[in-house]
Amino acid sequence: MATTTGGKIPLNDLRRWSVLNADVIADALRSVTERGWYILGPELSQFETEFAAYCGVRHCAGVANGTDALEIALRALNVGVGDEVATVANAGMYGSGAIVAVGARPVFVDIDPLTMTMSAASLAERLTPRTRAIIVTHLYGKLADMDGVLAVARARGLPVVEDCAQAHGARRAGKRAGAFGAIGCFSFYPTKNLGALGDAGAIVTNDDGLAQSMTALRQYGWTQKYKSDLPHGRNSRTDEFQAALLRMRLPSLDDVNARRRAIVAIYRAELANENIRLPAVEDEDHVAHLCVVRVQDRQAVAHALSADGIETAVHYPVADYDQIALRPHSQGQAPLPDTQAATGEILSIPCFPELTEDEIARVVSSLRRAVRAGHS
Repeated sequence: MATTTGGKIPLNDLRRWSVLNADVIADALRSVTERGWYILGPELSQFETEFAAYCGVRHCAGVANGTDALEIALRALNVGVGDEVATVANAGMYGSGAIVAVGARPVFVDIDPLTMTMSAASLAERLTPRTRAIIVTHLYGKLADMDGVLAVARARGLPVVEDCAQAHGARRAGKRAGAFGAIGCFSFYPTKNLGALGDAGAIVTNDDGLAQSMTALRQYGWTQKYKSDLPHGRNSRTDEFQAALLRMRLPSLDDVNARRRAIVAIYRAELANENIRLPAVEDEDHVAHLCVVRVQDRQAVAHALSADGIETAVHYPVADYDQIALRPHSQGQAPLPDTQAATGEILSIPCFPELTEDEIARVVSSLRRAVRAGHS
């Protein structure tokens, strides 16, 4: 990896990849424009086949974005008005928004304080007779406790929807994100580990019936052209250009994930004795979509890094049950202690494949100074 000195260090920099791959991007665009087929064409069909094989499932349907994927998944499971769906409150409201969109009510589950993903013990306590499904988020690139979550789900006969938007390629015991539950939902937003150059998403499953329903729901509920048999169908399709780019990027995804893990491993090694909590990414069940640290005085630490030209962010500062838009749907749900604690301490620091060794060293040095100055 090349080195650089000086200048600002962004949280992410999509331009670096785009500049390095300008020729292949142009080739992908040219192949689509020369064919003149832009929607539901051969590029998407091939990507769906390739991505399903990569995830280890039988079916994949490309959709417009990850949020649509979640909503379509719930509709395919016949979740609707009067139902409840269990989910976490620290994952940016994407799952909660999809739940509300289908007319159901989100019931919030606390997290494991170490992984910040869904706690199976809390899940078991939060289920009610009205619960119809569970959305489990693999947050920051870390696979959730799927053994625990699935054990609770099976005991109640509930389907599990995996929100894999931050966990492309994460793997545990030979199984990848998206292949554990009934349905896996992906976003290919440009900053994702597998990102498009615009919005795109996908739904994966091993269930033939669910695959048929979700494929119909993404295009007006059609079972054949102009024949709408499924209610709540919509226009939600990955276009051919994005599919061509995703096909081009998919073969390097495992290498990209390894580079992200390597960056976090450097942070962990260099900051091991500091008053800061860093994610554990030793195994393939974490693809380091984000490097989220926990510090006591987040505002002061973020300000210190900013003064050194280092960009940070908070993913995510507001728990879903505190979001104004969700108040009509979350009334009566008390704050969750581990979720609440995390939202006050988390801070995302730069972690993207094109980050240079000099930049990593600068982040380490700045963060060390901030912590030692008593900011955390």
